[in-house]
Amino acid sequence: MTDDHAAVRDLLAAWAFGALDPAEEETVRPHLAECESCAARAARLRETVRLLDGPAAAPGPPADGALSLALRIRPAAPRVAGHAAPYAAAVAGLKALLPELAGRWATPVVHDWDAHATVAHLLAADEHLAARLGIDARVPPSPIAQDTPWEDAWNRRTADVIAHEHGRTPEETVADWAAQADRLLAAPEARDPELAARAVTLMGLRLPVADHFLVRAFETWIHTDDIGRALGLSVAPPPQEHLWQLVRLAVRVLGLALGPSAPPVLFSVTGGEEWVLGSEDEPVQAELALEPVDFCLLLGGRYAPETVPRGATGDAAAVRNVLERAASLAWL
Repeated sequence: MTDDHAAVRDLLAAWAFGALDPAEEETVRPHLAECESCAARAARLRETVRLLDGPAAAPGPPADGALSLALRIRPAAPRVAGHAAPYAAAVAGLKALLPELAGRWATPVVHDWDAHATVAHLLAADEHLAARLGIDARVPPSPIAQDTPWEDAWNRRTADVIAHEHGRTPEETVADWAAQADRLLAAPEARDPELAARAVTLMGLRLPVADHFLVRAFETWIHTDDIGRALGLSVAPPPQEHLWQLVRLAVRVLGLALGPSAPPVLFSVTGGEEWVLGSEDEPVQAELALEPVDFCLLLGGRYAPETVPRGATGDAAAVRNVLERAASLAWL
């Protein structure tokens, strides 16, 4: 039953849209008759589809930006494994937001980038994983020396791609970003967990390919949120199951960055688990609790360590060390 349950949950979005093939339909229908939780989830998805397919809204700014945007973001349809599902959903979310940029591509978004440059940055950022999976770059390669530190190479490539894309139309940039994202989601590593278990080093991190798909999901969501804020629209965070995949990866990376000699802090993310970060040979010196979205935004560089909402007790210096190290990991 456990295996059936997981398989059916992966098919529910397609079921809600009536997009299952006959064999998949035979798997889903009897399970929904027996499983209350899947049946309830299926009903919610079917209702969302009904709203999505309902009458078009009147033109003009939405009364509730968050609701209007949420109703236009369809669940990701590509058949991918669990490790790639957050990236598929993040890509679908950005694709749903981009029509809001019509005539507003020069809107300042983040750093010194306008909306056009932000999408160009994602085109550059995704190509690192794409290259490891045998997918050709959409933009001619930049002449960067092999011994260049990854941060410098990252920044140089982003600058080169943005300059290249500013010589093209936003629509052309979007088409290339979307095509590259679709090829990533069609790669065998997006569908086969065993192939995705291979470790590769990207952006200074040696992680399984599966985790690098999560990194791509993280960055795509953060920049979608950046664009939404610039347009005055509230972008919904990732679905809970995807958000927790991002949180767990972020905790692992943060633990590695802190190392085994840092003052130990009991770290928790509201609604989830607890971890001891730092030394395992000393008593815990402090406790720190963050909301999951706030934790991700801190690692994404969207909160300063001193301003992120938190609950903390104990050694203030130990807490500050965790927060500052988390913020220092941002490269977005």
